[in-house]
Amino acid sequence: MEMSLIGLILSIGLCELNCAGSIYSRGLRFSRAKVFAIEQINNSTELLPGIKLGYEIYDSCDSVSVAVHVAFQLSGGLDPVFNTGDKCSKSGMVMGIVGASGSTSTISMLRIIGPFNIPQVSHFATCACLSDKQQYPSFFRTIPSDQFQADALAKLVKHFGWTWIGAVGRSDSDYGNNGMASFLHAARKEGICVEYSESFSRTHPHSRIQRVADVIRRSTAKVVVAFIPTGDMRILLEELSRKPSPPHQWIGSEAWVTDRDMLRFSSLAGAIGFGIEKSLIPGLKDFLLDLSPSKVAESTLLTMFWEEAFNCRLVKSEKVLPILNIYDTHGSVLIVLVFFHFLSK
Repeated sequence: MEMSLIGLILSIGLCELNCAGSIYSRGLRFSRAKVFAIEQINNSTELLPGIKLGYEIYDSCDSVSVAVHVAFQLSGGLDPVFNTGDKCSKSGMVMGIVGASGSTSTISMLRIIGPFNIPQVSHFATCACLSDKQQYPSFFRTIPSDQFQADALAKLVKHFGWTWIGAVGRSDSDYGNNGMASFLHAARKEGICVEYSESFSRTHPHSRIQRVADVIRRSTAKVVVAFIPTGDMRILLEELSRKPSPPHQWIGSEAWVTDRDMLRFSSLAGAIGFGIEKSLIPGLKDFLLDLSPSKVAESTLLTMFWEEAFNCRLVKSEKVLPILNIYDTHGSVLIVLVFFHFLSK
């Protein structure tokens, strides 16, 4: 049987510098869903007969520099960060890449792997610029371009009669820059006036982040359109919560408006936007629930999640306690958690 290797690139860690921050629950869910999809393909006699897929999971940490490092690894040979599931029986060149999550990270990777004609498919990179086949002939995606979302957001704002708005979206990312530029162009065509259009990035100096928050607080526009990544939106809301701020009607791009981790911010009550169409995937729930103690122990990712969720250290032991099912309050993580004999604080 022929073995084909693919690389899975996801944003699971939140710390940009050393990839040692909190685990991003959406990235964790994406990684488990991709493993499920690969196992479904390998277990099918019709999808890829005679071919078995092997994979390596890489954490881009929502960082362009880390994504570039991964791209060099994939183009020059495998150097796994961690592996879930059966190890490949032989090494070799990667035949395809799934990811990355962000548009800028995806573009940076394409600049490196493009000359090698390695196909790259993203599940979450929505920048309209990636539709340029002359620049990115080997890129594909399973999510629509932001051009459609920008037009729809402008029509949504016009539908509710909001003709005086604020905008936050020009940032250090292709996602925010191109998305907001498309939205502002569509808004002008709809006769919508923009009081301010602020650039924002979580990597900006704190003084600059404070200034953007103050602009939002002092503005007369009570409707704010935020076309920025989830990580940037989180930092902006945390800064706004430091001082009393008048209520705003938030309009969000799909990156953060569909992220359940954002529900902890009460200021987002009533926020609206467009989400990605959902579907019921047969067998996925059972796959998430079917985690034996040995599987958890073999996965660096799941061990990291366990230790962070329970603030403890997971130590392997041959004796195990009964399996517990735990589901978080926002439904963001559905997973079977198992207790080993030794759990030390």
